[in-house]
Amino acid sequence: MRLSPAGQRFYQEVQKSNGRISLAAAALYIAQEEYWDMDPTFYLEKLDEMAAVVRSRLPKGRYPLKVIQVINEYLFDELKFSGNQIDYYDPDNSHLNCVLDRRLGIPISLSLVYLEIAHRLRFPMVGVGMPGHFLIRPVIEDMEVFVDPFHQGEVLFAADCQQRFSQLFPQAQWQPEFLGGVMPKSFLARVLMNLKGIYVQLEAYKQAITVLDKLLLLRPLDVLQLRDRGLIHHQLQNNQLAKKDLENYLRSHPAPPDSLKIRQILAGLNRS
Repeated sequence: MRLSPAGQRFYQEVQKSNGRISLAAAALYIAQEEYWDMDPTFYLEKLDEMAAVVRSRLPKGRYPLKVIQVINEYLFDELKFSGNQIDYYDPDNSHLNCVLDRRLGIPISLSLVYLEIAHRLRFPMVGVGMPGHFLIRPVIEDMEVFVDPFHQGEVLFAADCQQRFSQLFPQAQWQPEFLGGVMPKSFLARVLMNLKGIYVQLEAYKQAITVLDKLLLLRPLDVLQLRDRGLIHHQLQNNQLAKKDLENYLRSHPAPPDSLKIRQILAGLNRS
């Protein structure tokens, strides 16, 4: 796989152990595929400056709920960060530079901004990958509260999260595991899955390929992503790349339900 310069920087970042990965840096390298002349350092320093403002306003006691209140007041009341409910599927809602410039995002990208500020304050928080709606929570013993950055930093309890899930998926069964913490590589994979879905819907196939390249760096054994990259290469008439991915898909998954379709595509590629 030949990676772009931004892809190479992303690869170097995610090669680190989970605990040392900078979510912000990795997210900015994702955004650099679209904004090739963007300087990630500028946005990392912007996050530093934002955290410094919050730090200057924290009381000496630093009680967890007070820290959350101060962050919320700064991000949502003063800077006016908000969820983009008008154009939710705009790809720029997932590009961290645009989120910081426009102060608009989706649950996971606004959670990323919040987590990066909390990290700089040494206030431990983690992402929560609840299906359908990403949240964050402080990592503090005996404290089970959740923060919803898409809704102005609303503080929730587990029962509130369950209710929100039931509103999104009325027929689905709630599982307490939905409120488990998300490690950095899984966090970034969810960002990329969001972008993949958006780009495929927009038929922006070249962008979808760069997303899938990064997704497969994180999940090299995810054969469905390998298949999808092969199908998109086929759509773009990148025949040799399509053939390689689809053949590897069949080798890795000997009896998939779509094997007949994939073999037909491969037969066509072999005739071309």
